[in-house]
Amino acid sequence: MSGHSHWAGIKHKKALVDAKRGKLWSKLAKAIIIAAKLGGGDPDANIRLRAAIDEAKAVSLPKENIARAIKRGTGELGSEQLDELTYEGYGSGGVAVLAEAVTDNRNRTSPEIKKIFEVCGGKLGTTGCVSWNFEKKGFFIIPKTIPKKGELTEDIVMELALEAGADDVLETEDGFEITCLPESYQSVSNALQKNGIEPEESQLSLIPKDTTEINDPEIAAKILKLMELLDDHDDIQKVSSNFNISEKVMVQLES
Repeated sequence: MSGHSHWAGIKHKKALVDAKRGKLWSKLAKAIIIAAKLGGGDPDANIRLRAAIDEAKAVSLPKENIARAIKRGTGELGSEQLDELTYEGYGSGGVAVLAEAVTDNRNRTSPEIKKIFEVCGGKLGTTGCVSWNFEKKGFFIIPKTIPKKGELTEDIVMELALEAGADDVLETEDGFEITCLPESYQSVSNALQKNGIEPEESQLSLIPKDTTEINDPEIAAKILKLMELLDDHDDIQKVSSNFNISEKVMVQLES
C-alpha cells in the first residue's frame, strides 16, 4: 500500500467516526481561508479553493462555515494572520515525509513538528530535501457503489475520468482512485458530479514519484505513528509520504 493512497484511506475512515471532527473542520476552514486569501473567493476561478471546498464537503463541513471561511480569506470579515509552511524530513526506514502546515505562530509549530519526527525515529530535514520526489496532483477516491446508480466498473470510471482529463484510475478493494494534473482538477470534479458520483475524498495532493518498500513491521509501525501524530497536529493540513507497506506487513500490524 503506497504512502499516499494508504494514508488517504485511513484518514477518510477516521474522519467518519472520529470524535475530533471539530478539529478536522477547523483545519479545512483554514485551508479555505488560505486558498481564498491567495486566489480570491470564486471557486470557479480558483482551483485551490474549489479543491478545499470539495474536501470540506466530503466530511460534511456546514455550508455556512465554508461561506464564513471564504469571507475571512478575502478580508470581508477582517484580516487573517496565517502562514503556510512545509516541513520536509525522513521517517523510519528513510521514507520521505512532507507535512503541509498553516499556522499563526511558526515559532510554536516548528519545534513541535521537529519533536514528532524525533519521537517516531525520524528526522526533520532542510527545505528541498525530499520535495523533489513529489508532484502536485488532483486526487479523488470514489466508492464502488453509488446510491441510485448501483455498482461502478473500472471501465465506466476509466472512460469518464480520462475523458475529463484524468491521468490514471486505480481500482482498490473499496473503490477507485483517480489522479489528474492540477489544471484538470475542476473538469474531473465537474464530470463526477454531472454523473451523480460523489467522491469520498477529493483534494490537491502531493503524490510521490517513486516509493520505498517497507517489509519490516517495526519500521512500518513507526512510520504510521509518525503519519498519525503529524496528521493529528492542529497546524498540519496534509501529510504525504512515499512508503509502500506490503499486504503481509499490514496484516501483521492489524492482528
